[in-house]
Amino acid sequence: MNDTAAPVRPEDENRPSDSRGRLRATLDPLKPLLPYAFRYKPIIAMALAALSVAAGATLTLPLAVRGMIDHGFSAESAGAVNAYFGAMIAVAATLAVASATRYYFVMILGERVVADLRADLFRHLAGLDASFYDTARTGELLSRLTADTTHLKAAFGSSASVALRNLFMFLGAVVMMVATSPKLAGLVLLAIPVIVLPLIASGRGVRARSRHAQDMLAQASAYAGENLSAVRTMQANGAQTSTVARFKGVVENAYEAAQKATLLRAFVTAGAILIVFTSIVAVLWLGAQDVLAGRMSSGLLSQFVLYAVLAASSLGELSQVWSEVSAAAGAAGRIADILAVKPKIVAPAHPVAPPARWSGAIVFDKVRFAYPTDPDKVALGDLSFAVAPGERIAIVGPSGAGKSTIFALLLRFYDVDSGAIRLDEVDVRALDPLVLREAIAIAPQEPAVFGLSVADNIAYGRDPASREAIVSAAKRAQAHEFIMALPQGYDTMLGERGATLSGGQRQRLAIARAILADAPVLLLDEATSALDAENEAAVQAALHDVMSGRTSIVIAHRLATVLEADRILVLDDGRIVEEGNHASLIAAGGLYARLAKLQFDTARAAAAN
Repeated sequence: MNDTAAPVRPEDENRPSDSRGRLRATLDPLKPLLPYAFRYKPIIAMALAALSVAAGATLTLPLAVRGMIDHGFSAESAGAVNAYFGAMIAVAATLAVASATRYYFVMILGERVVADLRADLFRHLAGLDASFYDTARTGELLSRLTADTTHLKAAFGSSASVALRNLFMFLGAVVMMVATSPKLAGLVLLAIPVIVLPLIASGRGVRARSRHAQDMLAQASAYAGENLSAVRTMQANGAQTSTVARFKGVVENAYEAAQKATLLRAFVTAGAILIVFTSIVAVLWLGAQDVLAGRMSSGLLSQFVLYAVLAASSLGELSQVWSEVSAAAGAAGRIADILAVKPKIVAPAHPVAPPARWSGAIVFDKVRFAYPTDPDKVALGDLSFAVAPGERIAIVGPSGAGKSTIFALLLRFYDVDSGAIRLDEVDVRALDPLVLREAIAIAPQEPAVFGLSVADNIAYGRDPASREAIVSAAKRAQAHEFIMALPQGYDTMLGERGATLSGGQRQRLAIARAILADAPVLLLDEATSALDAENEAAVQAALHDVMSGRTSIVIAHRLATVLEADRILVLDDGRIVEEGNHASLIAAGGLYARLAKLQFDTARAAAAN
């Protein structure tokens, strides 16, 4: 697991040795989640009210049993026995209604808390910057968003319901035991520390093992996600067998980790139950001696035994819940790790207000930048250039020259290490990133297509958009014809990543998306690279129309696409080494001329064959 996604938590390094510290260490990861529950105080109040009624009803049953036993089953006591049985039926009905009510409110509280948490966690993930995702694995993040939050749903739902019910029952049973027989109750209560202290001490081990199991599951999810997202590549390379075998190994690791965590929880539960019921049997034997000696009635002993059994079973259930809470604390800690990650790209405290309409003037002023994942390698070194409003600039150069980095910095996916980037004389760091990106439309080389309708894909990020505007953008991108050939036209649902579309069709959807954005700055990252010659000519004509009146920067790997640029910047090793138009750069005989000769010679050779 990578360090970005799972930083070391303080409690893993400084584990307290005392029981109180261990209790705090187990529960502390859950504390940040309490505000989610406290948003719904009426639901909590209804659950507690139902819980109180259910506990009270249960605690009255031993009283009825005592009355029946002490009165005996004779003809003279038939009326009293009937009354006791009638009362027990009424208590059972009350218990049933109260228990159902308690279960409903506690469970919907758990569902509500987890739904809110998932929404907030996804919002947080969506706001993290590119440097986080340079190292994070999407599958592991999805595991935290789904599997870990499911653990918490149990903690706030079923586990909370069981815990509260048994806590109320335990406390009520203890009070009634003391009221029934203080001597026997004292003997029972002496066993409680022997039961509770080991439970608290085991919480750290359960939490650690549960967290390890969740980490292993996250790795399995990440591996599966990576391979399923590239399933065609996997099949084309005949890698199904090895991939399945490797995934099975990862799943086995997750199983073994979960098995160890479950085994520890099982031992803890077994130990608690053994101690509890052994103490009950011992006290029952002592009570039987009092009955034989005439110091206690049979009914009173039966009442005490029932309360003792209620207390013991409640404490046994609490031991099991404690193990589940410890496991949930591990999940909460993993989620807290993500929520603790602060985005590096944020809006300033007092962002500059954008103008009514950007003119699109762009300046890179002595920009120096290295990616956080490779800080020793300079991606851009003292790069300076200016783009006038409405100018068309093409950027060319070999792979790794820094062309895409210029786009990433202009969109402020990263901040420059030194220098400045300005849009209309405003430093982009002084703007809210959302405002900055609204002024820029981009058609990337590898466009993202989502599992939405065609119309929703074109309007992605620009909702709401009218159907007329969507169709108009598609027509200008030369996409309307193939869209109408789809089964439901613009309402056709596309598969994940647009796997059913050709590369050219995906790029035309991305171009339509950029056209619909109607932004003053247009970034094209070899947006026609996947098109055939006929479609490329059509899309180039559309782009010529779209770029009119807009500042446009085009990254071009195929030099034939930059002939109409007002100016060409030739980049090499993060620096501008040449600048001019096509004719002047060819005449200069530098890097551009060599790249052009290589491409055009290759094209002629391909045509000859």
